[in-house]
Amino acid sequence: MPEVDAESLAQTIEAHAKTAPNAPCLEYLGVSISYGELDRWANRFANLLKDLGAGRGDVVGCHLPNTPQYVIALVAASKLGCAASGVSPLLTAPELKYQVEDAGIRFLVTLDRLYETALGPNDGKLPNLKAAIVCSPIDFLPGWKKTLAHLLKKVPKFKLPSTQQLNLIEFWPAINGADDTRVSSEVAMDDVVLIQYTGGTTGKPKGAELTLRNTQSNAAQSEAMVHYEVGTETFASVFPYFHVAGLGVCLMGLRNRAKLIVVPDPRDLKSFCKAMQAHPPTFFGNVPTLYQMLLGEPEFAKVDYSNLKIAVSGAGPMPAELIPKIEAIIGRGKFCEVYGLTETSPLLTMNPLGKAKPGTIGVALAGTDIRIVDAETGDEEMPVDEPGELIANGPQVFGGYLGLPEETAKALRDFDGKRFFYTGDIAKRDADGYFTICDRSKDMLIVGGYKVFSVEVENALKAMDEIDLSAVIGKPDAERAGNDQVNLYVQLSAEAQSQPQDQVKERIMAFCREHLAPYKVPKQIHVIDEIPLTPVGKVDKKALRN
Repeated sequence: MPEVDAESLAQTIEAHAKTAPNAPCLEYLGVSISYGELDRWANRFANLLKDLGAGRGDVVGCHLPNTPQYVIALVAASKLGCAASGVSPLLTAPELKYQVEDAGIRFLVTLDRLYETALGPNDGKLPNLKAAIVCSPIDFLPGWKKTLAHLLKKVPKFKLPSTQQLNLIEFWPAINGADDTRVSSEVAMDDVVLIQYTGGTTGKPKGAELTLRNTQSNAAQSEAMVHYEVGTETFASVFPYFHVAGLGVCLMGLRNRAKLIVVPDPRDLKSFCKAMQAHPPTFFGNVPTLYQMLLGEPEFAKVDYSNLKIAVSGAGPMPAELIPKIEAIIGRGKFCEVYGLTETSPLLTMNPLGKAKPGTIGVALAGTDIRIVDAETGDEEMPVDEPGELIANGPQVFGGYLGLPEETAKALRDFDGKRFFYTGDIAKRDADGYFTICDRSKDMLIVGGYKVFSVEVENALKAMDEIDLSAVIGKPDAERAGNDQVNLYVQLSAEAQSQPQDQVKERIMAFCREHLAPYKVPKQIHVIDEIPLTPVGKVDKKALRN
């Protein structure tokens, strides 16, 4: 296991700001923010939060796409000794309310355009949220660009509304008026620094508590696989920071004083490629779907990849036939599939550079003990090339789910004298130590790189009187390799059966759009007479799939 340092994110940024204050840190919509500037902005934001009552042990929620404000909030939270919690901008108002309450978020950094859909409807419903700091995606742009953006109506003007309970603060004037005096707090290795949410078998997202030891260990493990040179790297990725994969890329870049290309809209491939043309990457990381989309973008092939060290793919399986097409553009031997989870900070495995086995997720990172065990019992190790559940032990493995001792006990269990995380993923190991994911957990879908647990959708639908029983089944997405479509099967109530089926389907779809993030909304609704059950009364999804 590589040596792990005890430096917090705030300490890392301070060190960079002292040794190379003018080194470029964030490249965002044509604006460059240096490490010295990042440290000053983070001090200002930390002082702003401090004046609002923030202190050690509080939780700061980051309800933003990839923007400079997200990075500033992460560093400011570290300066204050607070944990940060990534909050997806895709969440509906009920989903946002759940996470804010569950994580104990007292200060939420959000985006103006998310107010109407997610935060505003919760006015009066979040008594423990002390303040919401509202940002604009163009805060850091020069004045003339802001004016032009408003004139062309590319970015609508936002005025803070009157509220019943929410304490709203406009980010830009507030941070510019804040004190930039240094803020510092001691962060111990076993302090929780991140509360990252993941889907769960209970139907509610769970907050995985990640410590400084977890994140620093995983960074050291990753660096043992890929040699990064401090101050010379350029990281290009549209992995969202609220997702553990994007957060890991961001933290790795900051740790190595890299230049980070920050892209707020991952679907704007042309702008992403133009940014990479201006700042040729040495590190490239995205989900398989995005690689597939980039192959169809002419600007992708115009980027200079001569200094690219590695192109990482994660959060879903990459179709093997696409890898040669990608490497024909970026260079042979540079593509690398990895595997990880929210609970593992995130990486467990990686394909070694130059020794990758297409179709596999690579080998275990240094200091990581991965076993393949019987999927039914979880207590017998499987032979080479025999599939079973993948379990992992290592310093990057989380300590538990926030406030969920039973869920934690299910996920973290003793095996062979050590505490292992039971991932729920089915995999096999070959004789060379390379792992292959054979199948996903039976109730989990991958949609656009995001995990969708069917039980979460099904539980939400229990609130509908029209539905007696429902089941979500994943169907391979023919247009996006390695992704699923959410297919919903419903058994209607007696009253709903007497109504026009099209109208009932429309009401179900409207309910889903209101209560679920977009990627969880079903693509198709199938009304069937009776959902099959197993002998013990559970929904028989195997029968439905067949």
